[in-house]
Amino acid sequence: MSLRPALPLASTLMASLCLTGCFMTAPTVDVVQPTQVRPVPVAIPVPVNNGSLFQAAGYRPLYETPRARMVGDILTVNITEKLSAKQESVSSIEKKGALDASITAAPFVRADQISKLNGKASSSNKFDGTGSTEATNTFSGTITTTVVEVLPNGHLIISGEKQIGLNHNVETLKFSGQVDPINIQPGNSVSSSAIANVRVQHRGRGQQDQAQGIGWLSRFFLNISPI
Repeated sequence: MSLRPALPLASTLMASLCLTGCFMTAPTVDVVQPTQVRPVPVAIPVPVNNGSLFQAAGYRPLYETPRARMVGDILTVNITEKLSAKQESVSSIEKKGALDASITAAPFVRADQISKLNGKASSSNKFDGTGSTEATNTFSGTITTTVVEVLPNGHLIISGEKQIGLNHNVETLKFSGQVDPINIQPGNSVSSSAIANVRVQHRGRGQQDQAQGIGWLSRFFLNISPI
């Protein structure tokens, strides 16, 4: 018994499964990786008995505001993102036209016949269009991030991740952005509205996420359906 006719069918099924896998890839947010960086180990300098409290080799001010400024420091972010957009458009077009023509005299035609030689025409065109679009997104929460890089101008690149597991579900919150140290508030916190290049991702995985998703076979037919 030959298996040659089954080979094209198997190849087709494999290609369909590969395409389906591509279609099932969920969109992701470009959060700065890694979300956690450990401070670089600093060599302990050899103490110098010069009678001074200031040591240039390992100096860090004794009296300073506890503000994140070095790689590995933590910074609390108050996420208060609210985006609202609304667009309305109204269009109205109207055009009318009329034509009236008559003949009062013509050679070799009686007057009673001329009265019937007239014509009238009229046209009317009207269009009304109305459109409206509105979108509102609100996101609020708190996440503690880690300074993963310090730029030459002193700005901080922060990134953090929070995972909460409940029963068979896991909620993951990721955040990254660029912070100007001037915007850091007392308590070592900053609002997300004062952070540049914000990347926020809130996603769940587990039984709840699977129940809300579309099966791979249904997704495949939805992607290839022309309607």
